[in-house]
Amino acid sequence: MRNSERYRIQVEVEPCYLDHESAPTEDRYVFSYTVTIRNVGEVAAKLVSRRWVITDANGERREISGQGVVGEQPHLDPGNHFRYTSGAMLTTPVGSMEGSYEMLADDGTSFQAPIAPFTLAMPRTLH
Repeated sequence: MRNSERYRIQVEVEPCYLDHESAPTEDRYVFSYTVTIRNVGEVAAKLVSRRWVITDANGERREISGQGVVGEQPHLDPGNHFRYTSGAMLTTPVGSMEGSYEMLADDGTSFQAPIAPFTLAMPRTLH
């Protein structure tokens, strides 16, 4: 059996533009994003840390890293999931985010769970 089948975390992200918190005339575009982290592997694992790369429409990149997510380090048994909502602010109406979670399996194996790039966009800015 390959390790990639034993240690598999699926990450889904749903971004949302927050009109009531944004101020386009002040180059302030606020987004929330809801993340669902699902253990589709065979070994239980804990989310240890996160790393995000946020890029705005001008190509400006920010990296954010830290322990856990929203103050938690969820432990996921196979078949279980954890969902949380967080936010990001951009100075442009469009941007993107991507990153990874560092996971620690119950057997001591450390592995990365990639977070595929997703778009943050103010409504009616993309076709």
